[in-house]
Amino acid sequence: QVQVEESGGGLVQPGGSLRLSCTSSGGTFSFDYMGWFRQAPGKEREPVGAVSGRNTYYSNSVKGRFTISRDNARNTVYLQMDSLKPDDTGVYYCAARGGRIVLSAVLSPSSYYCWGQGTQVTVSS
Repeated sequence: QVQVEESGGGLVQPGGSLRLSCTSSGGTFSFDYMGWFRQAPGKEREPVGAVSGRNTYYSNSVKGRFTISRDNARNTVYLQMDSLKPDDTGVYYCAARGGRIVLSAVLSPSSYYCWGQGTQVTVSS
């Protein structure tokens, strides 16, 4: 069974950077979409961004600050987070799906069926 697992979370000061990794195991790295989502305490899970092939998609709240990349040889997707703000604090989840979906569904959590356990990111001075 294919699984995805996040790593790289931690505590960082405002304005700092952090890189998260999402690694797939247990099967071929053939998902059509890999997404990143986050959830702050007391809030709903929200999209961060996604990658499909050479295309990347970002929520407005992180556009210009976060970058998603993919290394198929390592079965890994990265989320580079720069200029971090306290509002970026939360548990970050990696998710994956196969099969094509419409553009409007790419950043919807309900479009993904393979989820990692999450990694905590705390932005605080």
